[in-house]
Amino acid sequence: MKRKHFLHSLGLAGLAVPLSSFSMSKSQETAKNIIKPKRLKEGDTVGVVSPASAIFTSEPYEIAEESLQAMGLKVKFGKFTKSRYGHLAGTDEERAEEFNNMFRDPEIDAVICLRGGSGAARILPLIDYEAIRKNPKIFIGYSDITALHLAIFEKTGLVTYHGPMATSTWNSFAYDHFRQILFDGKELLLSNPEEIGDELVQTSNRIRTIQPGKAKGELLGGNLSVLTGIMGSPYFPQNWENKLLYIEDVGEKIYRVDRMMSQLQLGGVLDQITGFIFGKCTDCDPGGGYGSLTLEEVIDHYIKPLGIPAFSGAMIGHIKDNSTIPNGISAEIDAENGSIQLLETPVK
Repeated sequence: MKRKHFLHSLGLAGLAVPLSSFSMSKSQETAKNIIKPKRLKEGDTVGVVSPASAIFTSEPYEIAEESLQAMGLKVKFGKFTKSRYGHLAGTDEERAEEFNNMFRDPEIDAVICLRGGSGAARILPLIDYEAIRKNPKIFIGYSDITALHLAIFEKTGLVTYHGPMATSTWNSFAYDHFRQILFDGKELLLSNPEEIGDELVQTSNRIRTIQPGKAKGELLGGNLSVLTGIMGSPYFPQNWENKLLYIEDVGEKIYRVDRMMSQLQLGGVLDQITGFIFGKCTDCDPGGGYGSLTLEEVIDHYIKPLGIPAFSGAMIGHIKDNSTIPNGISAEIDAENGSIQLLETPVK
């Protein structure tokens, strides 16, 4: 039996149908009305949710509350924030209920995640997207929270923010970016800190230009493994035209980064974007075996042939000096300087 007929006899040819959802054509594009939430102000109440992994000790809750209070904000923890179901912060139903209630609650002005981890994608079918659309609020977090960012953007058009968690390190870099974007609504220029110190040149947090040039578009992205993990689902953005894709990751072997970049290529995402930003890939090792491509070689393999402005090394990821990035906001990147200039206010 010929291979083609053999595959049809097994029913494997039918796989072409769901995989086609990875390829997004012009006919699939729809106009999305971008919704901006109101900016934060002192005295506002922030709801703390835990839509992914659990925290098992009391101190992180205390630090999260004290940090937000130090910003002049009131704090309200979700109903199930301290629940646990295996490694998760409660069952799927509990975490989704907590999340939905924060957007429905008129006393809550913004929603911040306690932590990431894993499990956020499990609750995507249980989220009340209509309630989010009717009650737009600041929503912020990163890592596994990428699943929620992308789903909310796809289903509602709400601008959300890839940035610190309630339990993050709130140093001057992270807090300054958070405040200037979410409190002040500044059209901020995001760039790496210049820290030469006792050296002749900067040796840390350097920018690497992959392809020089400038590009305009809407910022959209997040954690690479989470982003690729929901490709092909109804919660993955179908239109990447005019997008500036930013990605980051942590603890991934380079061969796995290569596999995920390949998935972005095969899914048609890379062919649509106008610019590319790679943040930090913290603790991304080559792994075992007889050899490995470097991370630079992997990224260059997929990005350089696109001929679009691209750079790596941005302050985005599992790092203390973590930028706040607004999804859906127009920006311009300068790949030679490694900068992101917001072109509109990120909040109302």
